[in-house]
Amino acid sequence: MEVIGDLPRELFLEILLRLPVESLMRCKCVCKYWYALISNPKFIELHLKYNCNNNVCVLLKRCLLTCLGERENMLSLVCSSGFSFINLDVDLSLYKKEPCLQLLGHCDGIICLSNYRDDIVLCNPATRETMVLPESCLPCYSSISNLIPQTSALGFGYDSRTHHCKVVRIISYWEERSGSGLPHHSRVEVYSLATGSWKELNVKVPAHVWYSPCFETYFNGAFHWYAIDDNRNEVILSFHMGNEEFQVIPMPSALSLYDYSMCRSLFVWNGRIALVIYPRKGIEKSFQIYVMKEYGVRESWTKILTIGPLTKVEMPLAFWKNDEILMEGSDGLVVSYNLKTQELKDLPIYGVPKSFATLVYINSLVSVKGGNRVLDGDNTGENVSSPVTFFFSSLPIIKTDDLLLKSLLLLHFPCLFR
Repeated sequence: MEVIGDLPRELFLEILLRLPVESLMRCKCVCKYWYALISNPKFIELHLKYNCNNNVCVLLKRCLLTCLGERENMLSLVCSSGFSFINLDVDLSLYKKEPCLQLLGHCDGIICLSNYRDDIVLCNPATRETMVLPESCLPCYSSISNLIPQTSALGFGYDSRTHHCKVVRIISYWEERSGSGLPHHSRVEVYSLATGSWKELNVKVPAHVWYSPCFETYFNGAFHWYAIDDNRNEVILSFHMGNEEFQVIPMPSALSLYDYSMCRSLFVWNGRIALVIYPRKGIEKSFQIYVMKEYGVRESWTKILTIGPLTKVEMPLAFWKNDEILMEGSDGLVVSYNLKTQELKDLPIYGVPKSFATLVYINSLVSVKGGNRVLDGDNTGENVSSPVTFFFSSLPIIKTDDLLLKSLLLLHFPCLFR
């Protein structure tokens, strides 16, 4: 069995897979071997898979007030251990003081941000890598003179067919003096990290995306928005990243007619779509939670429970650890509600009211420029005994300094030296 320092290669790999991204980025500077190892697409995939099973966090976007009274966006990571959180040092100069910064989605450690006007940015907060997407392939004007184009929806998710992430954009064209409140028509384009370019889709958008706080959600290979159909019924509009087709998912039968006094938020809870309905205004609010037990089937919507009434709570932010739900308080604090004990707990996280947005997030080494994925199976055509064997078979055999390795272990695994 080959060794690195005085450790077998397999054990060395298992240790590296458990290190945070920041430590791995520093380790790439140790020697050529470590750089090749940590940059290898198979290692990136194995590290992502380990974090998916062990290190799921919540990424929180909020606004803070500077000493001059200006709003400044901040990204923070909420960890599972005691609800601790850290502020992320990400260079988002394009959006640092953007009041309409939207947190669109998360895929393999990459997040998508936009101001819903011209700019869309992909960012890996762990590696601090960012990329501004190229301009839209659709013209910024309409062939009909009295129609005004506007980005009405953006979504971000993973295409399991191409093994790359995609961004979908819906541009709606509105009449200048329309009294209907609905767009004249819409066009759709998709950006793929596999091609690095936009393309327009020849598809009809079956419903009109409407804003609802904390609703836009990626699940089951599709991105979901709150929408209104032509009959003014509330629906969920989904776009499948693989086949690039839309689907209309009906709301629970009791909620099909649009009601401005109530808000709807959409989440993923215990592997299913969960819909939370609550009043838009009020000192005390109750939160009704519906779960869609069979995806896309209206009759499968089931009301699971009602939270509250709760005072000084504005809206839900994210389901957390299956029995906790993060919520925004009316005073700008983040609170946690335990579904089992019904206990409401203040967290030491604050921001400008109604500036919060969250994503369930996983740290990774995945690059925003793509090229990280290894296709399923062995692409050499030879049988391999394990992912570890396949991984090491493509790397050169280079001994590294035993002192460097032990320093790394002592930093992250001091219990090995007691």
